[in-house]
Amino acid sequence: MTLKDCKLIIAFIFSVSMYAQQTVKGVVVFSKTDQPIADVKVYDKASGLLTTSNSNGNFEFQTSKKEITLVFFSFEYEVEEVTIETETNSELKILLKDLTQNLSEVEITARKRRIFELKRLNDVEETAIYAGKKTEVVLVEQSMANLASNNARQIYSQVAGLNIYQNDDAGLQLNVGGRGLDPNRTANFNTRQNGYDISADVLGYPESYYTPAAEGLEEIQVIRGAASLQYGTQFGGLINFKLKSPNPNKPLEVITRNTLGSFGLYTNFTSLSGTKNKWRYYTYFNYKKGDGFRPNSEFESKNLFAHIGYRFNKKTSLEGELTYMNYLAQQGGGLTDQMFNENPFQSNRARNWFEVDWLLYNLKFAHKFSEQTNFTFNFFGLNASRNALGFRTNRVNQVDPGNERDLIVGDFNNFGFESRLLSKYKVQNKNATFLIGTKFYKANNFQKQGPGSDGIGPDFNFATEDFPNYPDQSQFDLPNLNVAVFGENIFYLSDQFSVTPGFRFEYIKTQSEGFFKRINTDAAGNVIFEETIQDDRDFERSFVLLGLGLSYKANSNLELYGNISQNYRSVTFSDINITNPAFSINPDITDEDGFTADLGIRGNYKRFVSYDLGVFGLFYNGRIGFVQKALPDGRVVSERGNVGDAVMYGVESLFDFNLKKIFSLDNDVKLNYFINTSIINSEYTASEQAGIKGNKVEFIPDLNLKMGLNGGYKNLLGSIQYTYLGNQFTDATNSKAATLSGVIGEIPEYDILDVSLSYSYKNLKLETGINNLLDNSYFTRRATGYPGPGIIPSAPRNWYTTLQIKF
Repeated sequence: MTLKDCKLIIAFIFSVSMYAQQTVKGVVVFSKTDQPIADVKVYDKASGLLTTSNSNGNFEFQTSKKEITLVFFSFEYEVEEVTIETETNSELKILLKDLTQNLSEVEITARKRRIFELKRLNDVEETAIYAGKKTEVVLVEQSMANLASNNARQIYSQVAGLNIYQNDDAGLQLNVGGRGLDPNRTANFNTRQNGYDISADVLGYPESYYTPAAEGLEEIQVIRGAASLQYGTQFGGLINFKLKSPNPNKPLEVITRNTLGSFGLYTNFTSLSGTKNKWRYYTYFNYKKGDGFRPNSEFESKNLFAHIGYRFNKKTSLEGELTYMNYLAQQGGGLTDQMFNENPFQSNRARNWFEVDWLLYNLKFAHKFSEQTNFTFNFFGLNASRNALGFRTNRVNQVDPGNERDLIVGDFNNFGFESRLLSKYKVQNKNATFLIGTKFYKANNFQKQGPGSDGIGPDFNFATEDFPNYPDQSQFDLPNLNVAVFGENIFYLSDQFSVTPGFRFEYIKTQSEGFFKRINTDAAGNVIFEETIQDDRDFERSFVLLGLGLSYKANSNLELYGNISQNYRSVTFSDINITNPAFSINPDITDEDGFTADLGIRGNYKRFVSYDLGVFGLFYNGRIGFVQKALPDGRVVSERGNVGDAVMYGVESLFDFNLKKIFSLDNDVKLNYFINTSIINSEYTASEQAGIKGNKVEFIPDLNLKMGLNGGYKNLLGSIQYTYLGNQFTDATNSKAATLSGVIGEIPEYDILDVSLSYSYKNLKLETGINNLLDNSYFTRRATGYPGPGIIPSAPRNWYTTLQIKF
C-alpha cells in the first residue's frame, strides 16, 4: 500500500467520524412551573460529564453515539435519566421534579453541599460573556463564615489577592481592594446587585455605602479588571451580589435567623420566598444593633429587600426589586500610632456620627427571541443620602473642645438603564457568540459642608446661623451624564480554543457648580478675612476601551486563559470638593488610565483538587495618591494628587484539596484544605514628584495568605481559617514614620485565626464561632476622613451564635 493510499484512508476515516458527530441540545425546566433551571449537570452515564445548563436552562453537546443514556443532576431536584436516539432526538425538553417532600433538612443540606466552595462562571451567562476572563464565584450558602456580621475576611477567603479593611464588627460597609487598589468602600470595583449598580454615583462618587446582607446572598461574582468592557471602566473589575432566588417548589418558605454576639451584637434576618403559578417572590428584613468593640461605637441598621417576578411564558419575564437600608453609627474616631500602642481600643471622640439612607430600585425585562438570541433590559435608580458629623482635626490626639462640629451632607439621585442583546451563531460551521449593549446613566447629586451643632447627639441639621464664621463651608450641585456602548464576541476557532475581542465606548460629562467659602478669624473670633470662591467646572470627554480574551479548554477540567483590557478612572467629586484638615488637594488633579492583564490555568484534577494559578499585571498612568510635601515655612503636609505612573505585578493562586477523596474517607465525611496566596511586587516607574520614582505602590502587602481546613461528619461541620498580610504603605513617599493625624504611615503585618461550627437537625441549624481567636491587636486602615482621620483599629477576639429555623 502506498503512502498516498494511507493518506486517503485516514482522511476517509476522519471525515466519516466528523460526519457522524450529532448535536444534541435542549432545555431543562421545573415540572410544576415550566421555569428553566440553571446549573444542571448533564452526564453521559457511561463516560461522565458532558455539559451544564446555562441560566436559561439550555444545554448543548456533540456526540458520535447513535444511542446515549443521559443523567440530569441538580442539587435541588430529583435526578432524571433518559435514553435517546441521537439521530431522531436532537432537541430535548427535560422535566425535573422537586425533591421528595419527606427529606430532612440535613439530607437536603448534604445533597446541596459542593465538593469545592468556589466556582467559575461559564463562557456565557444569560446576556453576559465571561470567556477568557478571571472569574471567581463565592458560594455564600456553602460558606462557614460569620454571615450575620458580613465578615468579609471569611466570606472572600478563597478569592485570591483581595485586601480588605476590617474595622466594622457589623459588616455595615464592604471595603475591598486588591492589586494595589484602595479598599475604601470598594470604590475601585463596579459594585452591583443582581446585575445593576448600587454605588452612590458610578463615576462621580463610586463608593458603596450599602452592602447586601450576606444571609440573603446566593453568590458573589468577582470578575477582575477585564470586566471594564462590559460593566464599567474601573481598574478593579466587577463585584456582583446575586441574591437568593425564590423557592420554586413551595408557595411559601420562611427562614428566620437570630444572632447574638460579643459587644452587645444582636441581628435578625427573616426571609419569605415562594412560587405560585406564574408569580415568584423573595423578600427579607435584616436588623442589626450593637455597642461596638470600642467606646462611642454603637450602631443600628435596618435593611429591607423585595423581589417579585412574573413569567408571561417560556420566553418572556418581568422582575421588580426594591431595596431600602438605613443605619446610624456612632464613630469612635481615629488614633495616632502612639495612642494605638498605648490602648488600641480607646476613643476620644464622643460626638461623631454617621448616617446612611439608601433606596434602590430596579425593573428587569427579559425576552428570548429564539434559542440563540436573548435580550435583557434593566431600568435602575437610587435615591440616597449620607451624613457625616463630628469633630475633625489633623491632630488626632487633641481632646474634643465641645464646640461646633463639621457636617458633610451628600444627596444622591440617579437613574439609568442598561440593555443587552446576546446571540449565538455560526462562522464557517464554528460556534460564535455576539454581545452588544448600551448604558445610559444620569446623576444629580448635591453636597454641602458646613457647621453642625455643638451638641452631643446625631443632629444632621446645619447650624450656620449659630456659627456663621465656620471656616470650612462649601456647597455644590454635581450633575453627571454617562453614555456607553459595549460589545464582545466569542469566536471558537476549535472546540477547545476561543478568542474574545471586545470594546467599550464611553461618553462622560462631569459638572460641578458651587462655591467654597473661606473665613479667617483672629484669636477673639473676629473675622479678619472672608472670601467666597465660585468653582464651576464642566469636564467632557469620550474614549474607547479595548480588550482581548483567550481561552483554551483541553477538557472540562482544564483551562488556560488570558486577557488584556484597558481601564479608566475619572476623578470623583470627593477628590476635589471636600475640605479636609488632614490633607490638601493638588489643584491639577486629573483622571487615571491604564490597563490590566491576566494569564492563568484553572480547573480540577479528578476531583482531588480545584485550582486557579495565574500571573497578572496592572499598569497605571497618573495614579492618584498621597505624597508628603515640605512647605517654605518648614511644615510638612500630605497632598492628594496624581503621583505618577505605576506598575503592579504578581502571582495569585488558589488550591482547594478534597482530602476526603485523597484519603478515601467515609462517605459521610467532608474534609477540604485550601491555600490562597498572593505575592505582589510594585513600583512607581515615573513621577514629577521628587523622591517617588522607584518607590513601592500603596496598599500592597508583599504576601497575602489565607488558608483553612473545612469539613465535618454528617450534619456537624467546622472550619478553621488563618489569614496573614505583610506590611504595606499608605502613601507614595513610603513613609514609615507616622504623622500627628495618623493618616500617613505604615500598616504593620498582621495575622488572624477564625474558627466556626454548625450543626443541623431537621429544620433547625445552629452556627457559632470565634473571630480573631488569638486576640491579636492590629489595624488595616488609616482613614483620611470619617470614620477617622487616623488609625481605625480592627476587632479583638469576639464570638457569635446563630439559630436558624426554616418553615
